[in-house]
Parts: sequence; C-alpha cells; structure tokens
Amino acid sequence: MADWVLEGELAPDFTLRTHDEKPLTLSSLRGVPVVVYFYPKDDTPGCTTEACGFRDAAAGLAKHKAVVLGISPDGPASHEKFRTKFNLPFTLLCDEDHAVAEAYGAWREKNMYGKTSMGIVRSTFIINAAGQLAKIFKSVKAQGHDLQVLAALEKI
Repeated sequence: MADWVLEGELAPDFTLRTHDEKPLTLSSLRGVPVVVYFYPKDDTPGCTTEACGFRDAAAGLAKHKAVVLGISPDGPASHEKFRTKFNLPFTLLCDEDHAVAEAYGAWREKNMYGKTSMGIVRSTFIINAAGQLAKIFKSVKAQGHDLQVLAALEKI
C-alpha cells in the first residue's frame, strides 16, 4: 500500500484507456488545471452522486478551464454506460489493475462492516497547469464535493 502523494509534488504521470478505449496521458493536459478523482465503482449511489455533482458544476469548472477525469477499476463498457446514463460530460478512465490509484495512494485498506479489504478510497487531486499537485482531498464525502473542488480551484 503506497503512501498518499503530497501537495506541491509533481503529479505522477500515467496513460490509461478512456471510456471510448482511447489512451489518455495526464501530462498531455499540461497548461490547464486537471481534477483527477478516484471512485470505487460505476453506477453506485455515492459514485453517482459525486459524478453528477461534477456534471452539474460544469460551468464553474469551465470558468477555470479545468479538465475532469474520473478514475475507477471499471472497464470501458461500464464507463460508457455510466456516462450515457447520467449524461456525464467528462472523461472516465480505466485503472483495472489499480496501478494509478496505488501511485496516488488512493488504493488502500478499507473496513466495511468489520470486513477488511483493499479498494479505492474516494479521493480527489487537483493538478495545476504546471503539473503539480495543488490540492488533495482524502476520504471524500460525495455530496457537495463539487463545491469543495470549485472553491479550491478559486485559490489556484
């Protein structure tokens, strides 16, 4: 289990498949802020709340020229279905072996109803235009998280 990355560090670069099976490399987005959020699973209550929050905050995110990337262990077909069902206007990335989540520290031991397992801890990383981690949100609560992200973007 990796430690969390730290604010001020260069964001770990990665290339992952998108919902439409194209490769996307994080460093190709330099020059604009990027909101990378890790979530456990497509079309589950908390993940849907969080994704729809980012969808509904699209105008505020656009004001900052921020690109939103959602990352989970789900595959492209699941991501495409989730995007379509909830009209999500941003890219979903497939981290099926959770290597990127591990690099950021978002793949952690979780305890649910007394059972311990490894999985995604809902977390968000705001990366500035220079590729540095400007703000990290650990163990995010889905409801209202979009407003926290917009407030953080105001300060970047």
